[in-house]
Amino acid sequence: MKSLIKKAIFPIAGLGTRFLPATKSIPKEMLTILDRPVLEWAVLEASKSGIEEMIFVTSSNKNTILEHFDKSELLELSLKKKKKLDKLKLIKEQNKLGYFSIVIQDEPKGLGHAVWCARKLIKKHENFAVILPDDVILSKTPAIKQLINVFNETNYSSVVGLKKVPKKDVSKYGVINIKKKYPNFYSISDLVEKPKIDEAPSNLSVVGRYVLSEKIFKTLSLKKKGFGNEIQLTDALNSLIEQPGLFGTEFEGRRFDCGSKLGFIEANLNFGLNDPEIKSNLRLLMKKL
Repeated sequence: MKSLIKKAIFPIAGLGTRFLPATKSIPKEMLTILDRPVLEWAVLEASKSGIEEMIFVTSSNKNTILEHFDKSELLELSLKKKKKLDKLKLIKEQNKLGYFSIVIQDEPKGLGHAVWCARKLIKKHENFAVILPDDVILSKTPAIKQLINVFNETNYSSVVGLKKVPKKDVSKYGVINIKKKYPNFYSISDLVEKPKIDEAPSNLSVVGRYVLSEKIFKTLSLKKKGFGNEIQLTDALNSLIEQPGLFGTEFEGRRFDCGSKLGFIEANLNFGLNDPEIKSNLRLLMKKL
């Protein structure tokens, strides 16, 4: 079945202060996992899931991001002359991953505000994806594709990606209240942003992947501030529970929090162990540590 989700919003306006001094001149999203920037892994996931338009919500000082996905004729010519055809193929594929748009987020007001900034690129009655590149997911079936499958199965309801977290960590995430459990997804009766441990309705947290109805922009336009005095996407998700309906699925795959240094290193190791070219030598190297 052809995917009805053709657009994805990528909120990437953050300063990446956890990775200073590297991110002083390089956007955090352009730091590499294996041989691709963090953002490219997210775009690749979207492209493999049938998404055609990539909407970057970013700050005005991240021009190198679009340059990365643009055609580079000099580089392509050089690789062709040197007969590095495998590398040439990779470079040519980059600007064929989709149509790219940029929206400027003038100041950081929360994830909900970042998504709201892209509202004019989403049509009335259109459903769309939101992908947080910091959450890098290694899986056989792209994570956002797994959400799209549930979106189709639930008659085009909105869907969020879920992962179980230790009870002690629930206060770091948005957490769902389960209305009903189905074989491969849950219906949701409520979401709570960063609840206290003793008040959390479950340990199923919302992580980095969403398929949403454009109805959410009506709530986001109210610019109501929530936890941390920011406009929280989690709070606005509650407006989708009655119509068109809100579901969550524990997607298959390993998730790495590349917004932290430890998660970033863990992602590099795991992607390296999944790479046919270097995995054997990497295992030997790790044994020596």
